Amino acid sequence: MFEKYVETISKTVLFHGITREDILAMLNCLKPRVRGFSRNGFIVTEGDTFESVGIILKGEAMVSKENVAGNRIVMTLLRQGNVFGEVAAFSGQTAWPATVQAQEPCEVLFLPKRQIVGECDRMCPWHRRLIQNFLHLISQRALMLNKRVEYLTIKSMRGKISTYLLEQYKRTGDKNFILPLNRNQLADFLNVSRPSMSREMCKMRDEGVIDFHLKAFSILDIEALKAMSD
Repeated sequence: MFEKYVETISKTVLFHGITREDILAMLNCLKPRVRGFSRNGFIVTEGDTFESVGIILKGEAMVSKENVAGNRIVMTLLRQGNVFGEVAAFSGQTAWPATVQAQEPCEVLFLPKRQIVGECDRMCPWHRRLIQNFLHLISQRALMLNKRVEYLTIKSMRGKISTYLLEQYKRTGDKNFILPLNRNQLADFLNVSRPSMSREMCKMRDEGVIDFHLKAFSILDIEALKAMSD
């Protein structure tokens, strides 16, 4: 039943060091469920009862939260093989701390929390390795959240935009790249208004620092961009 998902699952951090045979044995033991979601469909909603850790098998999804004023804050973008809910699994939290929404048609595998966190009745040899991978993944998530906090401490609009573009440059190793977020999502991620962000980007383009068309960006003056991010 789960054979067709093993290739995708084996590439995730969560299953690093676990053989494909053991992954199949694990899936048969944990008895996860697979669900499909249409574009813009809600995979989980903040406040829903938390019962499972999710893995994106196909498509892309966005994790977001609402602040007390009702404004949406984009946390991260999930792609094939990405895991969500791993932090809540070990926190004792009983509700989803954020909303996960499909950005395109998605397939998601849900691993039951109680069978991951608790002792394995069958004493499966992969269980300890799975827990170790969970802890590694949680550590990575904590580092990512620290990076997210850095954006909140940057006061200027230009500083936030420059920092984000420089991170995309470092991630791709190319001065020409496609942003993973659209303009609305990017504005939410940087916690700024979209019109103000677009005006600032246009000013940076007019100054010859960057060029862009829709989600395609080019860094024309890397030193100027670095100076703006300080």
